[in-house]
Amino acid sequence: MAELIVALDGMSAEEALALVDRVGDACGFYKVGLELYTRGGPDVVRALGERDRRVFLDLKLYDIPNTVAGAVRSAAGLDVELLTVHVAGGPRMLEAAREAAKERVKLVAVTLLTSLGASEVEVVWGREIDSVRDEVARLAELARNAGMDGLVASALEASWLRRSVPSDLLLVTPGIRPAGADRGDQRRVATPAEAVAAGADYLVVGRPVTRAPDPRAAVLSLSEEIAAAGRP
Repeated sequence: MAELIVALDGMSAEEALALVDRVGDACGFYKVGLELYTRGGPDVVRALGERDRRVFLDLKLYDIPNTVAGAVRSAAGLDVELLTVHVAGGPRMLEAAREAAKERVKLVAVTLLTSLGASEVEVVWGREIDSVRDEVARLAELARNAGMDGLVASALEASWLRRSVPSDLLLVTPGIRPAGADRGDQRRVATPAEAVAAGADYLVVGRPVTRAPDPRAAVLSLSEEIAAAGRP
């Protein structure tokens, strides 16, 4: 069954941990992204571990192979479960990350950010593209060949990725919004039910929980929606 990961974005370490305590046992998996990690550093990851919470460290590592390998080793030492790297770093970087991980942390490769539309991808690559899907497929193949454990992909790409990649390759789907929720700055979004149907293993939800009047109730509602979508 797909799992919910709550993204602790847009807050301080103290605010993030207070939210985790408020949600309680309704959620056991949290994403620490670049903003929170820059504010709270490794201590916020350790604090989540002390609360028996699993951690998805979403730093989207993208640097020379040796530097990325060192960062992966550091993350593995924090006992995080998932760690992101950018496919655009290239095969040597991905292979260095894989070697450094030594199965102590699962590496999830970012193909294209969910905030990017086709026209923006064209600007970044400096060429015309036939479709976002084709670009994601090309990058996904590069990640798979480099031995990554999973991929980050929107639900719009996850459905056909699931049919084309090995079943044990994890699919982490951000940009999840309950029906009728504000899209925010995300372009490629989906409801929990749509993401589950697409074959996502992990659904990453931020603002619909962190900005909810009752975050625990929001988590319980999302969890029920995920569970219902997974039932035959």
